[in-house]
Amino acid sequence: MFSVLFLQALLPTGTYAQQALVKYVKPIIGTQKMGHTYPGATVPFGAVQLSPDTDTLSYELNGKYNGDVYKYCAGYKYEDKTIVGFSHTHFSGTGHSDLGDFLVMPTQGRLKLNPGTADRPGSGFRSGFSHANERAEAGYYRVKLDDHRIMAELTATERVGLHRYTFPKSEDSHVILDLMSGIYNYEDKNVWTFVRVINDTLITGYRQTNGWARTRTVYFAMSFSKPFKGYGQKNFDKTQVYKGFWRKFDQTRNFPDIAGKQIRMYFDFTTADQEQVMIKFALSPVSQENALENMRTETPGWDFDGIKAKAQAKWNTELNKIVIDASEDDKINFYTAMYHAFINPTSYMDVNAEYKGLDQNVHQADGFTNYTTFSLWDTYRALHPFLNIVQPSRNNDMVKSMMAHYEQSTLKMLPIWSHYANDNWCMSGYHSVSVIADAIIKGVYNGDAEKALNACVATASRRNYEGIGDYIDKGYIPAENNRTSVSNTLEYAYDDWCIAQIAKKLGRGDVYASFMKRAGNWKNVFDSRIGFMRPRLADGSFKKEFDVLSTHDQGFIEGNTWNYSFFVPHDPAAMITAMGGAKKVAVRLDSLFNMHLPDEFFAETEDITREGIIGGYVHGNEPAHHVAYLYNWVGQPSKTQERVRMILKMQYKPTPDGLGGNDDCGQMSAWYMFSSLGFYPVSPGSDEYALGSPAVKTAVLNLENGKKFTVEAIGQSDQHIYVSKVFLNGKLVKGHSIRHADIIDGGVLRFVMTDKIR
Repeated sequence: MFSVLFLQALLPTGTYAQQALVKYVKPIIGTQKMGHTYPGATVPFGAVQLSPDTDTLSYELNGKYNGDVYKYCAGYKYEDKTIVGFSHTHFSGTGHSDLGDFLVMPTQGRLKLNPGTADRPGSGFRSGFSHANERAEAGYYRVKLDDHRIMAELTATERVGLHRYTFPKSEDSHVILDLMSGIYNYEDKNVWTFVRVINDTLITGYRQTNGWARTRTVYFAMSFSKPFKGYGQKNFDKTQVYKGFWRKFDQTRNFPDIAGKQIRMYFDFTTADQEQVMIKFALSPVSQENALENMRTETPGWDFDGIKAKAQAKWNTELNKIVIDASEDDKINFYTAMYHAFINPTSYMDVNAEYKGLDQNVHQADGFTNYTTFSLWDTYRALHPFLNIVQPSRNNDMVKSMMAHYEQSTLKMLPIWSHYANDNWCMSGYHSVSVIADAIIKGVYNGDAEKALNACVATASRRNYEGIGDYIDKGYIPAENNRTSVSNTLEYAYDDWCIAQIAKKLGRGDVYASFMKRAGNWKNVFDSRIGFMRPRLADGSFKKEFDVLSTHDQGFIEGNTWNYSFFVPHDPAAMITAMGGAKKVAVRLDSLFNMHLPDEFFAETEDITREGIIGGYVHGNEPAHHVAYLYNWVGQPSKTQERVRMILKMQYKPTPDGLGGNDDCGQMSAWYMFSSLGFYPVSPGSDEYALGSPAVKTAVLNLENGKKFTVEAIGQSDQHIYVSKVFLNGKLVKGHSIRHADIIDGGVLRFVMTDKIR
């Protein structure tokens, strides 16, 4: 760990009061079981995520989906005992995957160009490792590769991964560059690969892949700190009838012009004992030339320790946006949550501001940073609202990135789930409009709000996308036409309310009236006879075969009706009335948290295990993330306080298996931070936050506008979880919410805690 003095020397003038908070970040949290985080090196919102991959399972097995591959969404599984190499791109906490580009593995001894198997690591280039010889920090990762007696160290800048490998004495040291490997890989995923060996320290190239993103091209430049004495490649392509005339050359050894689909390369070295060989590996979405420019700009030399220190200084600056006083475990959970929340969305442009757009043309980001990795079904709920408080300039740029996506789209739709100049159309709703509305309502977006509203309306009017035509015509999506008809209807209704809020702010009365009417469509899938949301058929009747506990084929995505029936975040009061009033809803909320959900009812979902469930409440998936706060609307705020503190304790721990479900690009982590601070955005697009029970003793939010917002929890402890009074700047808060302006204007929010229900 670098010294505090060295850290301060790297920080700009005026930031010397920063605390050294990097020590509380444990990237290993969430790498076991269902968290799907990765432990490797990245910088805040960086384009490079350099991390170990622990196996190379195929997405396909005997012509069908291989369920075991789901465990490797992040490339790394804590339970594994071998590492196959270190690749440069990863998703954090997702429930589906892609990426894993350009896997690098140092070896020594007899050259092997297959990864081997976990039960026989010596059959390939992989190596056994021990967690005792592994260290994961913000911006830095280290592990000993036991079978090769090599110490591997990784750090990163925004666009460059830096490797440092300490070799034993050997005439046969190698660095393998696996251009076949990938996450959620299958035989035909690699469309094409090209490599140029420029000289004995520099190579460039690119790889095109199909998959979750079907037109993804990533360019690279790779530089060695020491000349290699020789190199070669093996092409694992299927035999083709047409072979061309390149076969005049021996392309397997020391040949500088390489192309194919399934290629592994190797570079040979003679190393002295404890000799360090470093690699700079730069990425670009545009060109090999830009990858080289990224490398030369961000890593002009070979100062590994200096780059590591700069990476950790960047993390420390971001972490100091909120300084908390809490127990050591809570600090670890909080700052690791902040770390995970600030991994993505990821920067998607070169140092010259060029990027490849959705139209596959090269664009220039004019006056904003272009971002990708928008897991919006997850992150609209808490991550983007959290960024609107502590990272408003970045979130402003993220909205501008969504608008650029819209402009480049031939379908004229805002992103649904986008990465690397693609929309993979994953999950439901059109939740870009929630992010845009939240940014406009809270004064964060400084672009053309009229254009943004028009883009939202156009997206919500795309009739041939996932039942929108039926939704517009009938006010709901018929169950015969869509397997997730109920959850889609509910999510569209919320998103439509968000559009109405933008229209109201801009004085567009016609749009406001139209979309407020659509916002009430949730009523059309509410069966008042049973009190639950329920699939409805085209003839207007409700589907007869219906199981309120099951998550399979019941009209919902990643949830059952017990969780989804509370999904009317934009109008809880009307929902409560429809369900029979506050007393009945309070009993139902109690039942949700206290029931026993048999294993059979979540067995069909890959991403949920018993640890992610409290009663029937599924925290490991997102649709009910606001539900604990609904007790505020039924006159029982003490139950909100009790449930929130219970969830914080049960679902978040400072251990490798410390997340109760996929982190989902920071949504789980953002929920943790909001709830630890004592407030939560039940309905993004509104400027209100529901109050809960803070788990910190104090927290100081150092806002971008130079002001400070302080949270104080007087008497807070594991026993004192109830709130007797709340004061904002010395004045008693009479309701159960605060507004965005209350935070951004700075001040003090004081909770008086007690162990008794008031």
